[in-house]
Amino acid sequence: MKICLGLLILSLANAQNWESLFDGVSTKGWLEVTGAPFPSSWTIEDGCLKTVPNPQNMQDLRTVASFRHFEFRFEWKLAPGGNSGVKYRIEKTDRWQRPGESGYQARARGAEYQLLDDPKAPPAKQTGSLYTIHAPSRQTHPSPNVFHESRIVVLPDRVEHWLDDELILTYPLSSPPTQSFLSLQNHNSIVWFRNLRIRRLSPDP
Repeated sequence: MKICLGLLILSLANAQNWESLFDGVSTKGWLEVTGAPFPSSWTIEDGCLKTVPNPQNMQDLRTVASFRHFEFRFEWKLAPGGNSGVKYRIEKTDRWQRPGESGYQARARGAEYQLLDDPKAPPAKQTGSLYTIHAPSRQTHPSPNVFHESRIVVLPDRVEHWLDDELILTYPLSSPPTQSFLSLQNHNSIVWFRNLRIRRLSPDP
């Protein structure tokens, strides 16, 4: 009985540590990646953050809050042929306008959990990879038009990528992570994100 009660208390404590990053109805907590107001290249639809494809107007999103050690869970869905990603450990951001175009581009530069519907993609560009650097432990071709769940876990010495409750990639960190916001990529294809939630891990405050 004491063991069961202890597990229940621990479970409740862990549940209380989760923080929702998106309420499903408003842009609260989200900005254009350089810190500008929420951009027109994203919208809210059916409880999701959804991209609005336009090659002349593509901006990544960012969280207002920043994190160091964390577990981030999110559900996502790609349209057929879709390409996107979730970026963390951000090093810098860029915002520019191409000659002759009316819109602008805004990008986060950092580690990226790749999201892709392309069965011919090389391993280091498949879903769940650390984009172009580390491939997942197996081939990953999640079905389009279906929601999947992913996890990014950043610890003091390593990072884990999960896909649909399976650990598919672990890689070491050469230096401790620093505070960083999270970013959702607009790659000129349709992607939906929902149920975005995070919990800070010790030794974060």
